[in-house]
Amino acid sequence: MLETTIAAIRPPDEPAMAAARESQGRLTKPAGSLGALEELSVRLAGLAGHCPPPLPEPAAVAIFAGDHGVHAQGVTPWPQEVTAQMIGNFLAGGAVVNAFARQAGASVTVVDVGVATPLPVPDAPAADPAGAGATGAAPARDVPRLVAANVRPGTRDLAVTAALTRDEARAAMETGIRVAGELVDAGAGILLTGDMGIGNTTPAAALIAAFVGIDPAETTGRGTGVDDPTYARKVDVVRAALRRHAPDPADPLGVLAAVGGLEHAALAGLILGAAARRTPVLLDGVIAVSAALAAAALAPHAVTAMVAGHRSAEPGATVALRRLGLEPLIDLGLRLGEGTGALLALPVVTGAVRVLHEVATFDSAGVAEK
Repeated sequence: MLETTIAAIRPPDEPAMAAARESQGRLTKPAGSLGALEELSVRLAGLAGHCPPPLPEPAAVAIFAGDHGVHAQGVTPWPQEVTAQMIGNFLAGGAVVNAFARQAGASVTVVDVGVATPLPVPDAPAADPAGAGATGAAPARDVPRLVAANVRPGTRDLAVTAALTRDEARAAMETGIRVAGELVDAGAGILLTGDMGIGNTTPAAALIAAFVGIDPAETTGRGTGVDDPTYARKVDVVRAALRRHAPDPADPLGVLAAVGGLEHAALAGLILGAAARRTPVLLDGVIAVSAALAAAALAPHAVTAMVAGHRSAEPGATVALRRLGLEPLIDLGLRLGEGTGALLALPVVTGAVRVLHEVATFDSAGVAEK
């Protein structure tokens, strides 16, 4: 599945991009007056292969959840059980991501790809990620869905050994690919990345440092707000893990296996799956952009499908976005994860496309040009 997905990812359609640029020049506004929105509309036309591109709706948030063996190194004060507890909160509709999703009219799919502790929810609500019930009828979009796809109960401790085997990393990636395909088949016009995993900023920092080739001090942040001693320990753990494993950025699957997380691998798969289906994927914070580096290493043209929702307060996010060549749409100092920043950026993406659909040209409106 992974290889066929990568093979399906194609470069952007240049004629469609040219048509979008030409269209932007004829609309009733000064040329370039919408700034980055104009180039975003051009990129989305190139992804879709025609101009105007389809409106990016409805939106579907996919939250991948997993736990991390490196938690044993004291890189976060939060207990590991919070991962499973927050999944219960997502499914009950009580998290920030749920509030923002209701505001945006987006569906929420929660995928257990590697949670270590039992989930505090019954098995019955687990459903296909397309959001269809047993009768085939689509439920209300504000009812979160759980997908049980646990590859293993948390990663191994990357400070001691490889976090995952190559087969486990591949299985998580292929879970992300399947979820992307099922959501698109159910009608999603844009996918939004979400994540949950206590300690997951540590593997994210390691992934970014490995792919970009810089010191972990430049990619490691304070996550949930750790104190100075914990932060120093976190940087040391990442640095030592990279020395121990020496991951090769030319082997993206190997990098994910050595120092990644199950949710990171699954998000990389989601991005690849969206790119193969020529569907935009709106990236959230540092976990998503660390996964995006892996996706881009496997399929450089996958970047065509990526839209950077926001600039996370985690320093590694800016490093990763720079490597990907992506400018974030908003910068609010967010560092929550879950998909919250992507959801706040969603109206910006929709607006960029709606301009091409709805704004009159100078000729059609009878407006004189300069």
